[in-house]
Amino acid sequence: MERTPIPVLTVQTTPYEDQRPTGGGGLRRPTGLFESQRNYLPNFVQSLLSSVDLRDRQGCTMVVGSDGRYFSKTAIEIVVQMAAANGIGRLVIGQNGILSTPAVSCIIRKIKAAGGIILTASHSPGGPGGEFGVKFEVANGGPAPDIVSEKIYQISKTLEEYAICPDLRVDLSRLGRQEFDLENKFKPFRVEIVDSVDIYLNLLRSIFDFNAIRNLLTGPNQIKIRIDAMNGVMGPYVRRILCEELGAPANSAINCIPLEDFGGQPPDPNLMYATALLDAMKGGEYGFGAAFDADGDRYMILGQNGFFVNASDSLAIIAANLSCIPYFCQMGVRGFGRSMPTSTALDKVAKVMKVPVYETPTGWRYFSNLMDSGRCSLCGEESFGTGSDHLREKDGLWAVLVWLSILAARKQSVEEIVRDHWAKFGRHYYCRFDYEALEPRTAYFIMRDLEALITDKSFSHQQFAVGNNIYSVERTDSFEYIDPVDGTVTKRQGLRIIFSDASRLIFRMSASSHVRATLRIYAESYEKDPSQHNKEPQAVLSPLIAIALKISQIHERTGRKGPTVIT
Repeated sequence: MERTPIPVLTVQTTPYEDQRPTGGGGLRRPTGLFESQRNYLPNFVQSLLSSVDLRDRQGCTMVVGSDGRYFSKTAIEIVVQMAAANGIGRLVIGQNGILSTPAVSCIIRKIKAAGGIILTASHSPGGPGGEFGVKFEVANGGPAPDIVSEKIYQISKTLEEYAICPDLRVDLSRLGRQEFDLENKFKPFRVEIVDSVDIYLNLLRSIFDFNAIRNLLTGPNQIKIRIDAMNGVMGPYVRRILCEELGAPANSAINCIPLEDFGGQPPDPNLMYATALLDAMKGGEYGFGAAFDADGDRYMILGQNGFFVNASDSLAIIAANLSCIPYFCQMGVRGFGRSMPTSTALDKVAKVMKVPVYETPTGWRYFSNLMDSGRCSLCGEESFGTGSDHLREKDGLWAVLVWLSILAARKQSVEEIVRDHWAKFGRHYYCRFDYEALEPRTAYFIMRDLEALITDKSFSHQQFAVGNNIYSVERTDSFEYIDPVDGTVTKRQGLRIIFSDASRLIFRMSASSHVRATLRIYAESYEKDPSQHNKEPQAVLSPLIAIALKISQIHERTGRKGPTVIT
């Protein structure tokens, strides 16, 4: 029986002015906005698809996945219908719409797809009252570069119509190929539903010594681990890889069922929100703990008794122990990358290893160019994102497997490894203070006035006395980045005050906010003396924070008494 071709419709629409991607081709907004504003999602999807040149788009393959949050299945249906109408030849989608961000990057690279669409708002809350997001990955498996994001935005401002096949229905639960005949199309449109874990797992097998990790988790000197998927996308990956493949007991994994609202908690792997994991680790029963965010690209590491490893230290320790990973023994280490606000702990390791460090703006897209050009093997950000050139995205589970590999090779606890690292390289005390949901104009003027203050010649070499501490300003700037690959210049990426003792204060506006603004203050202080390595970071950094509050006047100008979040 011959199938009736599915009609392709052109729908008239009105453009929105607020669909500028915030970085990496991503749009993040309150879920209610996507649900209530007419054509809000179709407009952005059309702008995204139209940013791909027609000749590259026709018949191409793209990958689609989500972190399982509320509105994902509705959004996937719209993406599929619009991809078909816009000439995409094939979509590869994770079963039930589930694919972690690292898995999407992996599949794009494996099958040489033209790009991918990820439906996630990262670590932001889910549910009807939470947030939703659409993120565009390009052909290298990484976030869209700024030039692509700008193209999407320019298209969105003048968009008058979009193409869609509203009668096209895909069964996301059924593995395998589904084909659809479309009106005025010579070839059928194909959708392939793939296992969410398989392709990514095969990549990890080629990177790590799974036998060594399996022996750590099941052998005579095994350690007990506790892994919190925070009811995000990582549940299936944790169960399949850590439990089934590597032998960790099933009860090692908690919160492994993806929920639309993530169980009512922000899926943010930090000490404020991963409290179930922290409480379990404080009991002393488990030797290693980890948590993941909603889409699986961020992570947090805890040792026995709740010993916390900050993200900057984790990056530096991974760099110092890459010889524990077969992938790096084979491929070598060409260079490291870190975002500018990330602590300079990585730089100390790089100096000993005699490899370059590239200091970039915040945003993984800046690392992609470095990795594509062969300059960078490992990179990371202070926001719990770490990855290597095996992908073009940060990769939470990869980082956890690196840590387990280090534990297996060194036969030490997490705390022992960290303290040994501090003894060799020194400790970088570090904190980030987030002032969230600020009125945008207020935040803008705080940053404007602060930039004028610190870049004035009179500020140079100024001294600040706080208690028994005296800090002498060595240099200040508004950070700008010149890409060593293509010469692209990115300006105004944060304000830096660097003191003569190498302490740093950094002020930066977050690019991921939608209506309200987030202003972040970062403080870093270096201590070489091992006898001074047991202090609380906030106690060590309090004089620097006092300086930051004094010169920014953030409390006086916002009416706040303190930051929303401290990490």
